Amino acid sequence: MEAAKPLTPPIAAKIPQQLTQHGVTRTDNYYWLRDDSRSDAKMLDYLRQENAYTAQQLQPFAGLKQKLFSEMTARLNPTESSTPYKWHQHWYSRRYEAGKEYPLLQRSTTLDGTPQLLLDTNQRAAGNEFYSLGMIDVSPNEQLLAFAEDTLSRRIYTVYIKDLNSGQLLTDVLHNVDEAGLAWSKDSRYLFYILKDPQTLLGYQVFRHKLGTAQADDQLVYEEQDDSYYISIGTSLDESRIVLYCESTTTSEVSVLDSSAPLGLLQVVTPREEGVEYHIAKRGNEYFVLTNWQAENFRLMKVAIADVADKTAWQEVISHSPDVLLEDMLVLDNFLVLQTRENGLSNIVVYADANPNNGYRLSFDDPAYVVSLGVNLNQHAREVQVIYSSPTTPQSSYVYDLDQLGQRRLLKQRQVKGGFEQQLYQSERLRISARDGALVPVTLVYRKDKFRRDGTNPLYIYGYGSYGYVVDPSFDDAVISLLDRGVVYVIAHVRGSETLGRSWYENGKLLHKQNTFNDFEDVTRGLLAEKYGAADKVVAAGGSAGGLLIGAVANQAPELYLAMAAHVPFVDVVTTMLDESIPLTTNEYDEWGNPNQQNYFEYMLSYSPYDNVKRQAYPHLLVTSGLHDSQVQYFEPAKWVAKLRDYKTDDHLLLLNMDMEAGHGGKSGRYRRYEDTVLEYAFFLKLLGIND
Repeated sequence: MEAAKPLTPPIAAKIPQQLTQHGVTRTDNYYWLRDDSRSDAKMLDYLRQENAYTAQQLQPFAGLKQKLFSEMTARLNPTESSTPYKWHQHWYSRRYEAGKEYPLLQRSTTLDGTPQLLLDTNQRAAGNEFYSLGMIDVSPNEQLLAFAEDTLSRRIYTVYIKDLNSGQLLTDVLHNVDEAGLAWSKDSRYLFYILKDPQTLLGYQVFRHKLGTAQADDQLVYEEQDDSYYISIGTSLDESRIVLYCESTTTSEVSVLDSSAPLGLLQVVTPREEGVEYHIAKRGNEYFVLTNWQAENFRLMKVAIADVADKTAWQEVISHSPDVLLEDMLVLDNFLVLQTRENGLSNIVVYADANPNNGYRLSFDDPAYVVSLGVNLNQHAREVQVIYSSPTTPQSSYVYDLDQLGQRRLLKQRQVKGGFEQQLYQSERLRISARDGALVPVTLVYRKDKFRRDGTNPLYIYGYGSYGYVVDPSFDDAVISLLDRGVVYVIAHVRGSETLGRSWYENGKLLHKQNTFNDFEDVTRGLLAEKYGAADKVVAAGGSAGGLLIGAVANQAPELYLAMAAHVPFVDVVTTMLDESIPLTTNEYDEWGNPNQQNYFEYMLSYSPYDNVKRQAYPHLLVTSGLHDSQVQYFEPAKWVAKLRDYKTDDHLLLLNMDMEAGHGGKSGRYRRYEDTVLEYAFFLKLLGIND
């Protein structure tokens, strides 16, 4: 058979579009690639050309991709199951069947009893290229299961309700639902949900649905008028309140409704105040309030429910610390359990009877790790479940006896097959100096017998750095395939995250965003100077806002990297943030700034990857996206790649892989999700000269 003729890189047509703001005119030659209907024939033809070119260029990578996929899937326990948790009269869990992509939801009346199958999501997913099970919520009487599904990857869900006695679906179907929660009334007759705006994709309305009626008859109980806010809904731990959270990047407001009186009105706990964030936990006649009011890293207060609207009545329980970020709380009848972050690492601290002078910290051994509160649904409990993981320790569920100063027992540790031996791997935690003197935390993991601190190892560096989101040093079984080939895996905890507290976040957003990019570059240089890797063997990756990081660094310091991968990257910052019709734009003003204001416009323009593409050599680049992405629209990476093709002066690979079926999260399914990972890893390893 004659070999396929090599394809040339697709060249997108240039159709100049003039964009003028604050007296500055930008010419966008590829603006035409945007089509909100995702049906334009010319646009789709261009994307298919890019995919065909990428597929051909990746042919030499095919064998390595298959080997990596086999390795990663071989590490999965074919019949993996979750740690069961008790709620009301049943133990609930999920399990997989060998070879199946999606879980089975089940419950039993005793911990080791015969399980009742609640939902087989493999059957629900049948016939769909993409499937995502969203919120699930069992009714208080445990007779009904509300569950949400997305089959397009736009994060627009349809909610179904199943009778757990008969096994039949009710006729009730709720369309266009947001992923931010469901809440049942105490009598199990009403279900509260959030409706999405079809244009902005923001959840903005809360409806009350009465079982047995049409969605058209549902009652609107709340509408958010400010499109810079997200809303979410849930139930208090004691199940007495339905709780609505309204949150922008900087401000929050909580409203509650007696779940025994579902026809009543939501009542605001304390009105929103710009810059003040708070969360509540109810215990008896008190609210515990976790807030940043007069406390950058948050503090914990308590107040009688009747007085909660008056902040002067709030009493301090745990004071503010400039060194400790309070992240989460669990308020039990006799114990207060806090999730905190100090020196970049998460901790669990327990106080008997909410007494700040009677606390102790749960201890952990790894130099880098993550610990968080697990599923704790009983306010009367005298024990707490936590989830622990480290770069070398698979996810583990522990239960701690709070009466015995945190004496613990292991409930379950995820089994890693395929010959994984934990003792072969080592993690480290470093601080590397940025150009302004800030010390950036860095997590490394490597295989001991493959690592030499002599400047010869390949380096893989990952970063994100936005929204305060912390990329915790958790276990990732896919990474083993890199470590076993001598690659040092690195997480750069750059500014823009809350790794070192709230100020670390504030110094990486708005008019300080450049710190995020500088930190990443300086971590790279620092690791090379300390001989953790070879200067000609550095690869880097990031997704979404981390894709922005990759795009900005590729413009600013391309010489540092052999290859880079940008997944669903937010790269056309200025144009997107000026367009309020694009989903989520207005909600992002507190993160990036509002470019309708000249100072933010000029600052964004200084780093926006698309606007700063230069005539220079770039690293090898792999760019991935999904046509149906609801968070970062597909045309951002498509335009970026088209412009890079026109400007770059090198002959390095530039590949766009556009998934025509998926969205922001990539492929669905426990096996198929590795397809995106093996694409990136094979791309990097082949370029590093590692073919086995």
